[in-house]
Amino acid sequence: MKLFALVLFCASLLFGAVDINTADKKELMTLNGLGDKKADTILEYRATNCFEDVNALAKVKGIGPKFLEKNRDNLTASKCKTK
Repeated sequence: MKLFALVLFCASLLFGAVDINTADKKELMTLNGLGDKKADTILEYRATNCFEDVNALAKVKGIGPKFLEKNRDNLTASKCKTK
């Protein structure tokens, strides 16, 4: 059953972009060049900030222009919710 859920999860990622404002750690780690520590850094940043657009991801330490260009087609940023 776990394998089936994993296959469904991976298939959904193939057809949809990772939303940097809502993605969990596993979803973030599907991005090219993003591992455990960078995923945690994004989640920590997101706890107090909202990504207005994909380019705002560059504000996170360790995320640079090369990463953004490699992953731009697989990224999206949903509308920020007011607190």
